[in-house]
Amino acid sequence: MDNDKPQSENEKIKHLEGRIQELENNWKRAVADYRNLERRTAEEQVAFASFANQILLRELLPVLDALESAVDHLKDEGLGLAVTKFKNILGDFNVREIDVAEKIFDATIMEAIETVDGEENKVVAVTEKGYMIGDRILRPARVKVGKGGI
Repeated sequence: MDNDKPQSENEKIKHLEGRIQELENNWKRAVADYRNLERRTAEEQVAFASFANQILLRELLPVLDALESAVDHLKDEGLGLAVTKFKNILGDFNVREIDVAEKIFDATIMEAIETVDGEENKVVAVTEKGYMIGDRILRPARVKVGKGGI
């Protein structure tokens, strides 16, 4: 009978060690799940803020167009400085103008609004500037494209 008692205690110890291991594994999984949740939440917050910024910046582009047009017509130095400041702020948000003048038409960054006489498939005139934010198109450039009738 004395042999049964130590064996029973050994079984209890093994059972408790197994239970400890199981609880430890569950705890590690829970911590890993929580860290993944934190990471995903942070990524989603950044994506949401970026999306909200893009919407706001897209809405501000027509204002910039109007101000640039006013500078061209009025030749006002103070207004020109304000436009420069506006462009610098956009640059701080990684917004940059797409250079398309006299380039080959590229439908990924341009929108053709008209074909006119000019070198075939080449941008003849830019009617509305295009902008990118990082590597994404914020607004495609609206252009007139040559149809080759020169």
